[in-house]
Amino acid sequence: MSLLDCFCTSRTQVESIRPEKQSETSIHQHLVDEPTFSWVPSSPGGNEMPLCTSNVSHYELQVEIGKGFDNLTSIYLARHTPSGTLVIIKITDLEDCSEEHLEALQNEVTLSHFFRHPNITTYWTVFTAGRWLWAISPFMAYGSASQLLRTHFPEGMSETLIGNILFGAVRGLNYLHQNGCIHRSIKASHILISGDGLVCLSGLSRLYSLVNHGQRSKAVYDFPQFSTSVHPWLSPELLRQDLYGYNVKSDIYSVGITACELANGQVPFQDIHRTQMLLQKLKGFPSCPLEKNASLQAESRLKISRSGVDSGIGESVLVSSLTRTVTSDRLQTPSSKTFSPAFHSLVELCLQQDPEKRPSASTLLSHAFFRQIKEQTQDSILSLLPPAYSQWPVAVPPVSTWTEPNCILTDEDIGWEF
Repeated sequence: MSLLDCFCTSRTQVESIRPEKQSETSIHQHLVDEPTFSWVPSSPGGNEMPLCTSNVSHYELQVEIGKGFDNLTSIYLARHTPSGTLVIIKITDLEDCSEEHLEALQNEVTLSHFFRHPNITTYWTVFTAGRWLWAISPFMAYGSASQLLRTHFPEGMSETLIGNILFGAVRGLNYLHQNGCIHRSIKASHILISGDGLVCLSGLSRLYSLVNHGQRSKAVYDFPQFSTSVHPWLSPELLRQDLYGYNVKSDIYSVGITACELANGQVPFQDIHRTQMLLQKLKGFPSCPLEKNASLQAESRLKISRSGVDSGIGESVLVSSLTRTVTSDRLQTPSSKTFSPAFHSLVELCLQQDPEKRPSASTLLSHAFFRQIKEQTQDSILSLLPPAYSQWPVAVPPVSTWTEPNCILTDEDIGWEF
């Protein structure tokens, strides 16, 4: 019986296990063994993290800030009352999960336990409470890059800010690739930014390990049932699902799409029907940052929007009328930004049709586009961002403590997709 099977049958709370009780073996050896699902890891940056307990009464839920994992997971801003620390809590109903979902959860939490890198999001503790899986992670004051686009950069970000965000994300991605893992879900909503400007990759539920029984595979032939909302970021070879399979270079393609997303303020292929999007990707249709053709693309988006064609892009559960108004304004306002040849070069390299022509994550870090921001400190990214805490309802009293099976929270103008 697997550990997740035990979760669904025993329905008992799991005590946290401190890292000193874990044996010092590799990530992939633990994938073979039955994993432990609850721990309090040390901080990747070397700072002591607060001891987050595995008692649900110790957490005051402030507001629901998003949905994820095919809408099976609710993400909350909460306060750990013993320490007074703000945290993010992901709560998943295990009994609503399919076998594939349970396997993905087990994979995410197990691998996350062993990752130690400042650009990879970490869980402070993971435990079960009845049928619910709780994952406690640090509060990221700026939320996701996607949230920043919606609230402060509807026309897209500056090249300098894009460079700072992508550099941190690619550093985290390089760490994953070096450890034999494919992320498979790189996009702006899976790039989080802390209050001190640290960029972290999240969205590890689709992570896949190339290492099995001590052997590292050159290609993957596992094609999970991706939600249609993630299709615009996926590589052509992953969408093709053929006998050639895919490898870590599929993540590099997603980096290119994410670069366009940050530059444009919208997702490439956003208003294209899914079938047409797939055909264009397979033909190698270029997705470049908006510049001279911005007004034409805006007009095309407006026509498609009026036609009611389904774009296949899922909206966050907490999109306000303000966000929709900003989006409407964006459709009518051509972008006047221009981008450097180095940025265009980066995007074109990432979006090569042939995976072998795409650079590795380590090679990408030495690209001319990143070299110009490599010497900058974390303070530089903070100077390009709005005040961090103004968008979070941290001063309001908690809406409620946790109750089963539902916790009704106030609808706020914030939203994360995980």
